[in-house]
Amino acid sequence: MNQEAPHPGAAALDWLDAHAEDRKRAGLTRQLRPRRPEQDLLDLAGNDYLGLARDKRVGGAAAAAALRWGTGSTGSRLVTGSTELHSELEFELARFCGTQAALVFSSGYTANLAVVTALTGKNCSIVTDANIHASLIDGCRLSRAELAVVGHSDVAAATRALASKRTDRAVYVTDSVFSVDGDLAPLPELHAACRGHGAALIVDDAHGLGVLGEGGRGAVHAAGLSGEPDVVTTVTLSKSLGAQGGAVLGPRRVIKHLVDNARSFIFDTGLAPSSAAAALSALTTLKEEPERAERVLTNAMTLAVRLREAGLTVSSPASAVVSVPAPSADAALRWSEDCRAAGVWVGCFRPPSVPDSTSRLRLTARADLTESDIDRAVEVITKTAP
Repeated sequence: MNQEAPHPGAAALDWLDAHAEDRKRAGLTRQLRPRRPEQDLLDLAGNDYLGLARDKRVGGAAAAAALRWGTGSTGSRLVTGSTELHSELEFELARFCGTQAALVFSSGYTANLAVVTALTGKNCSIVTDANIHASLIDGCRLSRAELAVVGHSDVAAATRALASKRTDRAVYVTDSVFSVDGDLAPLPELHAACRGHGAALIVDDAHGLGVLGEGGRGAVHAAGLSGEPDVVTTVTLSKSLGAQGGAVLGPRRVIKHLVDNARSFIFDTGLAPSSAAAALSALTTLKEEPERAERVLTNAMTLAVRLREAGLTVSSPASAVVSVPAPSADAALRWSEDCRAAGVWVGCFRPPSVPDSTSRLRLTARADLTESDIDRAVEVITKTAP
């Protein structure tokens, strides 16, 4: 019986099969799970901290903008992709967070790439926290700057690294709220170290906006650093604001520099008008209902205390994130699957999202969680614990 001859180009990617088998054995395979518009699952996995992604006011603003402006921005921000909605959103974000100016991007990822690459370069040193987000890591890799990685939230190590820089310029790069455990960076101390050595501070406040600070103005605002001339902040519009996109906040001259030099701004299609309108509506709602930010923190603490009382090891949340360690990557995956089968959707963090031997469930509190939601979550998570 004649066998079909292998395609002459197939061998070039045969290594993928071995790679996939290795990941399977390590419990590190992933799969896409499309969700339905309506479902019975209690969502403790997403980042809709303020519960605004399904808010009718926010959705209505997005729908109206799509009908008025079209479904896409039609081009890069510097060509046809900037609308009046983008300008209004930038103005309102800057005013709300207490900075001179803002610049909206198609995602938080592209915002982070922009700020790290455009503000550094060959004649600059970058010092980073060991636990920064992948988008910041990629920005550092693309920057061609000298790079030093210091221990997590280690101000003394950061100070030593900045003091020993061999370049004319330097920046320190950190998350404000670290997305895995939800702990806070020591921003005032890091800023003092930066100022003492002539460095700028770049802060990813994706998980702080809408949750921390006065009325949800973010961790940078809470630290008293908004508007400082040597601080640049990035945020996402896809978490607390329930929309899509990202933004950079800071001094006007920084924003102007990004418009002229940031490749992920210049060469990327602009954020869709509907997303800009949704973020604007969500920001307006947050201003009118600042108690939403307070409820996020209350619910996170309640969830953590209840799980700890049930005998689990749980992080002490300083934000919306509650972290529950698992014995292994396989155990974390099975635990999350069992929770999902019981009606509670939780995050499952395994390498490379976290270092080896630190796999965990990642739970996210929301402003709209009820007491019965928390009761249900605690019961399911504890009953399915490995």
